[in-house]
Amino acid sequence: MDTALPRADRDVVALGIIAAAIILFVGSGSAVLTRTVDYLLFGTGNVDVVLANALLLNIALIIFGWRRYVELTGEVEVRRRAEATARRLAYTDPLTGCLNRRSLEPAIEALIADAWCHDEAVALLMLDLDKFKRANDLHGHQTGDAVLVATAMRLRAVLPHDAVIARIGGDEFTCALRFDPAEPGAIATLARRINKAVAEPIALAGCTVDISTSIGVARSDGPAIPHGADASAVAAQLLHHADLAMYHAKSHGRDRHCWFDPAMESALRFRAELESGIREGLARGEFVPFYEKQIDLDSGRLTGFEMLARWHSPRHGLVSPEVFIPVAEEIGVIAEMSESLIRQALADARTWAPELSLSVNISPLQLRDPWFAQRLLKMLVEANFPPHRLEVEITETALHENLPMVRSMVASLKNQGIRVSLDDFGTGYSSIAQLRTLPFDAIKIDRSFVTSLDSCKDSATIISAITSLGQGLALPLIAEGIETAAVLDELRKLGSFRGQGYLYGQPEDARHVAAGLAGEGLLVTQVTTPDTGEAVPMPLPGAPRSASASA
Repeated sequence: MDTALPRADRDVVALGIIAAAIILFVGSGSAVLTRTVDYLLFGTGNVDVVLANALLLNIALIIFGWRRYVELTGEVEVRRRAEATARRLAYTDPLTGCLNRRSLEPAIEALIADAWCHDEAVALLMLDLDKFKRANDLHGHQTGDAVLVATAMRLRAVLPHDAVIARIGGDEFTCALRFDPAEPGAIATLARRINKAVAEPIALAGCTVDISTSIGVARSDGPAIPHGADASAVAAQLLHHADLAMYHAKSHGRDRHCWFDPAMESALRFRAELESGIREGLARGEFVPFYEKQIDLDSGRLTGFEMLARWHSPRHGLVSPEVFIPVAEEIGVIAEMSESLIRQALADARTWAPELSLSVNISPLQLRDPWFAQRLLKMLVEANFPPHRLEVEITETALHENLPMVRSMVASLKNQGIRVSLDDFGTGYSSIAQLRTLPFDAIKIDRSFVTSLDSCKDSATIISAITSLGQGLALPLIAEGIETAAVLDELRKLGSFRGQGYLYGQPEDARHVAAGLAGEGLLVTQVTTPDTGEAVPMPLPGAPRSASASA
């Protein structure tokens, strides 16, 4: 068993011994020293050896005690500095010197309480740096850290000296300050100054970084703040409201500020319902393909269909893809959704006449998947669907996200016999060189130009130029958004097109498409199995599939 005294107890014992030594020295030191001096100088008297040794021992103990006192003082100072450093690290961001998330709420609460004492309000600004991740990935983490430090310095230069500044995440900052409730315009002006300051290029060693910031603003006297709430509750609400406003600013163009509005909470709840509904709907098979006719405008002949996604939501009814596709991309389920829809569409298109094609859109996110082409080929084999009847549409904006990856994907799809078209042409920044180097099979003109063709001279000029480009590159043209006979007449004047739009009917589900094709004699009733070569009845599209067919 260890019987050693703790260090603090040993220090107390040593202190007691030193105190006793000092008392003994004071009590006996004068007599011993006097006798010793008389003996050494005058030869008179005698020296008490025991007292003399005791005196020397007392002196040694006092020296030891002084040394221990100095050591203790040093240890206390080191400990004090270590505690101060620990507090600083616990409550501030070590990179920027701003407050951190842990210390932010208490600082805001104190600011709110102080503002109430002076009949003022508190504005809270939530900042998220735009394009920071791209700069961080492109130039490295050291550059990213330098950008964060520079941003913090710019915030300090713009904000009042008594404002609260905190870094609460990788590229998120929070600022809070007092203001006169009668002059909210001062906060809007300050937010614009922050936007301008952050957007200034940051010159670093070897590179210049351009970023911007989206700002959400909330005020402590806003209508959504509970009346009579304490400073802690108000601080929590301010952080929540500013966060909602910041995401609203980011989703509406970035590099701007946006004041919190109570309607944003309703939008957030709807977004949360959409996310959960999409995930549940995927598991329940609520996403189904609809089909829009594609027509040869010269002959009026049906050439195929474009597959369009629809969501049969038990809560929201039939939901348009403009609503759920962006959400599916953000939550990371677009690939699963797209492949499920393509698998259904291939099974439906097997029953169509062999001359009819199927066009499908793929998300730009799927172009980043190097194995997508192989999975698509597997789906074609499983559905026994000829690759030359499938056309994959790639949006023009996807070309600029990762051109080498797009080039590799297009080449892989073409090698399998799949046709590839460039969708939404005219809305991005494709160059003629890109069109020449990427082996597209067709160009699809964006609907925004087609729908206004009969009323906007600029649209006619743009479509005429695209037509000339397509003819020069020997690329067929597809016009989407044909909704009136006047637009159709104008298109026919400009050249030869495949076209689609509501003029030829609304998109329909598989069962209605099959019924229409059956009336025109364009529905296959039997199919030859690849294994045995036997002709077997073809199930109608939209009918329940067997377990083996749907596996």
